[in-house]
Amino acid sequence: MNRKLAFLVSLAIFTAPVSLLAADNKTVTQSVKEGASDATITTKVKAAYAKDKDVSMMNIKVDTDYKGVVTLSGNAKSQMEADKAVTLAKNVSGVTSVTSNIKVQSN
Repeated sequence: MNRKLAFLVSLAIFTAPVSLLAADNKTVTQSVKEGASDATITTKVKAAYAKDKDVSMMNIKVDTDYKGVVTLSGNAKSQMEADKAVTLAKNVSGVTSVTSNIKVQSN
């Protein structure tokens, strides 16, 4: 009897996390794929900045959420640089929208 009870308690402990994932309608595989997709988009945006002479890859931070929404932050030397950073990000495959929190430095 005690062995059965111990087995059932163990089973409940190990299956609870799976139940929570199912309740969130996401599987571990989906979460991993979304994370990889986010990282891919971020990398593509940064690569676009690296290729462009007007946008500083070092001063503008890129974050991507699981829905493809890119948020830019950091400092730009001019409004033109900030605008170009947004345009380049919008042109990356997989980006659904871009939010700019870039601050333009005053000289």
